Amino acid sequence: MGAYILRRLLLIVPTLVGIMAINFVIIQFAPGGPVERVIAQLQGTDVSATARISGGGGDFAGSGADTAGDASSVGSRYRGAQGLDPEFIKELERQFGFDKPPLERFAGMLWDYARFDFGESYFRDVSVIDLIIEKMPVSISLGLWMTFISYAISIPLGIRKAVSDGSRFDVWTSAVIVVGYAIPGFLFAVLLIVLFAGGSFLDWFPLRGLTSENWEQLSWPARIVDYFWHLALPLTAMVLSAFATVTLLTKNSFLDEIRKQYVQTARAKGLNERQVLYGHVFRNAMLIVIAGFPGAFISSFFAGSLLIETIFSLDGLGLLGFEAVINRDYAVVFATLYIFSLMGLLVNLVSDLTYTWIDPRIDFESREV
Repeated sequence: MGAYILRRLLLIVPTLVGIMAINFVIIQFAPGGPVERVIAQLQGTDVSATARISGGGGDFAGSGADTAGDASSVGSRYRGAQGLDPEFIKELERQFGFDKPPLERFAGMLWDYARFDFGESYFRDVSVIDLIIEKMPVSISLGLWMTFISYAISIPLGIRKAVSDGSRFDVWTSAVIVVGYAIPGFLFAVLLIVLFAGGSFLDWFPLRGLTSENWEQLSWPARIVDYFWHLALPLTAMVLSAFATVTLLTKNSFLDEIRKQYVQTARAKGLNERQVLYGHVFRNAMLIVIAGFPGAFISSFFAGSLLIETIFSLDGLGLLGFEAVINRDYAVVFATLYIFSLMGLLVNLVSDLTYTWIDPRIDFESREV
């Protein structure tokens, strides 16, 4: 097992480099960029995702305004740069690192990221790692609780549905699951706001943040209640689709195992249904469920929580990544991409190790990576 773990850890390096290289190439051909973003600010045509732009962009805005009036019209590869001083454009490129060849910029980025040096945000006067740390609690709260709750409900429910396959309980719960799966999480979130957050009916739950404004004055029991009070609606909306998927996956996995010959043999030996189900079937059936855990866990940190964070005004990593893409803040884009890719690869390795814990018959040493 030690050799397998070492091989997987070594494989992370070229995988990360490949992921970063592909996205770096795509960015080179994507329209727009931080330089054009600053130019758009000067021209008054910027349509950023947020208005929280400061630091470098603001400094350049003042400099560009001073030089634009005296500059003659010059050709530029940047849209909207006509009439701006060429030296000002070069200064913009130097500030964002675009005065270097792409290969040199990519190599420098990899070297910095290997040392977990992510630099500073292009348009916020703060380091990227500080931004990520600031947003992390929100995403961790949503991701961990969503994964825990969905699995805690879905696995027992899926087992019950498999055992009572075709019964009235199986039919009506399947109908509920199908409806839940068909409703997008963000649409259900809007419905929850309308019903329970002061939309049109009840005003029971808050709409912003993870804590109340008087958090510091609350006792620890009151803080715990306040924390879950703020999480109630976002988690309900996020759990809906994940709950449906994991439940059906668990049921089908258990049904497949229950019909196998070794189950009939165990019953013939006199074992009761509970011993058969949890002593033999559970270990085999849960493998496929565990295989989906890494994807569910990582997606809940970024793509899965993006719309939920936006709707409930939760300032987490999903919203940060979205704003970075829209605002062409490539420092934040590549840093979040690197961190999430690394997390995904490590969690996949943990998933493989969990396989061997559940079923010791699985031997990763005997296979190629």
